[in-house]
Amino acid sequence: MAQSESDILKKVRKIEIKTRGLSNEIFAGKYHTAFKGRGMSFSEVREYRIGDDVRDIEWNVTARSRKPHIKIYEEERELTMMLVVDVSGSRTFGSTEQTKQDVITEIAAVLAFSAAQTGDKVGCIFFSDKVEKFIPPKKGKSHILMIIRSLIEFTPQSEKTALSEAVRYLTNVNKKRCTAFILSDFITPWSDMEALDDALKIATSRHDLVGIRVTDPRDKILPNVGIIEMKDAESGEKVWVDSSSAAVREYFAQRWTKLEQHTEQLLKHNRIDTAEVTTDADYVTELIKLFKKR
Repeated sequence: MAQSESDILKKVRKIEIKTRGLSNEIFAGKYHTAFKGRGMSFSEVREYRIGDDVRDIEWNVTARSRKPHIKIYEEERELTMMLVVDVSGSRTFGSTEQTKQDVITEIAAVLAFSAAQTGDKVGCIFFSDKVEKFIPPKKGKSHILMIIRSLIEFTPQSEKTALSEAVRYLTNVNKKRCTAFILSDFITPWSDMEALDDALKIATSRHDLVGIRVTDPRDKILPNVGIIEMKDAESGEKVWVDSSSAAVREYFAQRWTKLEQHTEQLLKHNRIDTAEVTTDADYVTELIKLFKKR
């Protein structure tokens, strides 16, 4: 059912009030510390002083002058944040008061407002099994509110997922280095995993990627509620399942564990910092943990 204009505006306003407050009180400073420090440009060379970081030694100048010199960097005044957002069918799932889409929208808004406070541009890529929408990076409150509105009301052409397509597009569309947050449940088909690994290898050589995995408790555990009809949100396929069977519940759990372990290994292999957020928990705590470990 389509949402009315007034309903959409109310949701945008509600999210703005909550997430701007979180950004002002908690995240702006932490975002600056965790990510702005990565955006450094070379400025000049000077002689080494006691206490300087030896990793900054400029060996060519040191060899020529026969005295140790180090590189001096200055923080880039402006970075670009890209929000890479999963809009496939599985995002509408939620067994609690919130769906994955609700949580993704709030986290995206918090990150966007935090970036805006430090003067960064914010852009957005919506993806399913293809890139559904690209919002070029810009500054300003009105731009962020437009992104939030798009997150609320956007209807994708496809319900399926191919995360590799979004990562490839990110690499191609951003020529300058950016910080990119991938907001997804990372439930991509096994057939896409190899392509995703290749895409991540290229993307991480050019950009700073961060994964925020949004899941639901029922992704992991099938409750014992008897015979139920289950529908694949992305393929539309429906099957009847006997959830009272311990073997069926065990198969369901093992299938998820296998996917989860493979995804974690894939992200770790490509050195991508990741946070996992569930629809029944507080995402603030997990984001703070993510920022602190960077």
